[in-house]
Amino acid sequence: MDFSYDETQRVIAQVTSDVLANAGDDPWKALGEAGMLSLAVPQWLGGEGLGLPEVAVVLTEIGRRATDVPALSMLAMGVLPVATFAPKDVQAELLDNRELTGVLGKMSYRDGGISGVSQSPCAATAYRLLVQVGPRIAVVDPGGDGAVVSPDGVVRLDGAVPVAVFDGDLRRFAIAGVCAMGDGLLRGALELTAAHVAQRKQFGRPLAAFQAVAQQIADVYIASRTMHLAALAACLNAEDVAVAAAWLAREGPPAMRTCHHLHGGLGLDVSYPLHRYSAMLRKLVGHVHRAY
Repeated sequence: MDFSYDETQRVIAQVTSDVLANAGDDPWKALGEAGMLSLAVPQWLGGEGLGLPEVAVVLTEIGRRATDVPALSMLAMGVLPVATFAPKDVQAELLDNRELTGVLGKMSYRDGGISGVSQSPCAATAYRLLVQVGPRIAVVDPGGDGAVVSPDGVVRLDGAVPVAVFDGDLRRFAIAGVCAMGDGLLRGALELTAAHVAQRKQFGRPLAAFQAVAQQIADVYIASRTMHLAALAACLNAEDVAVAAAWLAREGPPAMRTCHHLHGGLGLDVSYPLHRYSAMLRKLVGHVHRAY
């Protein structure tokens, strides 16, 4: 299996990286203006008609810079499943510059209504919610009867009647997207940590020159590279999604803790970006636990 980016994916990675580096105060708007948010939208609706591997590249670059934008919820858990599985009339209604987000969690679908409790950070502002009910995806109006969404994104459904239902696997796209963003987070944290131990000196020597530090940063490198391969595999094959999710949940937090440890007190400084990486990773692991 070839794990390298193709030409299209390399361009997407470079454009996304450049946009985020120069986005200013509104990176989400900048990504939209660069066309990075419509990659999965069908061409007949004005998008590029691309798929999960290309969207995953965007998510990885967002993770690499720990940029706080709703890309995971809106793209991997919203646009992608609709563009892939929904009939054209539903696509036209949902993908017309409207905010939608998927909600991971165990929902029941009985007597024409959906019940269950879950959480999504974008649910409070979403136009429509997507929930997995058995082998199908249901579209729910968050302001409709039987649906209550709190300001912090807790979704409570009690007999909510869906506005549309279609066959599809929301969880596969959601968890593959989680792993792609986790790949970027580990890579970005590793880059920060490697630069720090190379520059910070103790006893007249860079921290990286000490054997114990070199061994620890090597462990983070192995975890990061393995996460990258697992995330790519998850985007290419549905069978590999669970493996990638397990690796992220098991190896991601210890690797991030090692990065904090090697930074010393600097890793806890609010003006230093490392805390953003660990906070975002915790949220991703939470998505994995809700999905499984």
